[in-house]
Amino acid sequence: MADAPLPEPDRVDGAPHPRETDRLIGQDAAEAAFLESYNAGRMHHGWLITGPRGVGKATMAWRIARFLLATPEAEEDGLFGDAPVQPTTLAIPDDHPVARRLLAGSDPGLFHITRSVNDKTGRLRDMIVADDVRRLNQFLQLSATDGGRRVVILDCADEMNVQAANALLKMLEEPPARTILLLVSHQPSRLLPTIRSRCRELRLSPLGAADMAAALEQADVEAPEDTAALAELSGGSVGEAVRLINLGGLKTYAELVAIIASLPRLDRARALKLAEAAATRGAEDKLDMLLGLTDLLLARLARSGAAGMVPEHEAAPGEAEMLARLSATRVKGRAWAECAQEIGARARHGRAVNLDPAALVLDTVFRIEKTAAG
Repeated sequence: MADAPLPEPDRVDGAPHPRETDRLIGQDAAEAAFLESYNAGRMHHGWLITGPRGVGKATMAWRIARFLLATPEAEEDGLFGDAPVQPTTLAIPDDHPVARRLLAGSDPGLFHITRSVNDKTGRLRDMIVADDVRRLNQFLQLSATDGGRRVVILDCADEMNVQAANALLKMLEEPPARTILLLVSHQPSRLLPTIRSRCRELRLSPLGAADMAAALEQADVEAPEDTAALAELSGGSVGEAVRLINLGGLKTYAELVAIIASLPRLDRARALKLAEAAATRGAEDKLDMLLGLTDLLLARLARSGAAGMVPEHEAAPGEAEMLARLSATRVKGRAWAECAQEIGARARHGRAVNLDPAALVLDTVFRIEKTAAG
């Protein structure tokens, strides 16, 4: 029986791979910034594509790669001295030979770096190692196809260990001709300052409700009716939105809001039921989601008190009333911020020592109850 294929580290469960995504929704400003540089003849050899996780950074990298490999360089245009036509979009037709080759993973002009398989364990590594980057040397030593460009996608740069980062830095310091490196980064502050300084940043933004709905439709994911709430909870990240949909995140957050809204007289029966659901076998992903949503709710409480107003969009029924009542002043806002820090530290410790999930959730709820009591 053949081994099951390994998961792709740059694919969100339940969504197409970035190379399979035709359109990039909600990032027109970033695309225009890249095209402006391209049309002005100021193409940098290294691009750092940043922004929150799941907003389309990898899709942007593949979109740029498809464009660069399919678009002739300026000197090949402009017959009889005419000015070369300047592209106005990164879009390349699906039936273009480059688009077909990239989809099949067979274009000789592209090199893709992600976490690789450990030969000893047969599993994906948890970081990009030096050998993953050094294999790029062999690719760069080959002559560019038809004298054209070569493109490297590294997804994601945050996962490089020290040795891999140093190997990449050498290539950025002495960039090969006609080679563009596209580095995807969720947290560019974690990268070496020397790597950041040798790249031009292209920042992508979180998606609003309308763009979120369009992106989910393109990914063939059934979106809930309240896409505004989904956009709020996901931070405008399509990847996070897909995860929340798969794990029932909107329902979980609504239940969490209902429990907190019962304060200062906690509905302990509902809290216990929530804790028991997080303790079922195989519910690790749901526990992580619950802890993340709890952290988000505490942050919204803290911001409401600090700003003196509730968020524009409710992420669950009754949330606005709950935020206004429990965090009506800046003092309460600070208290909720301190509560969030304490709960975050306790949750990380609890996960590290494998604390019973139900006990961890109840401890979190009781700490929130204490803060609400003042």
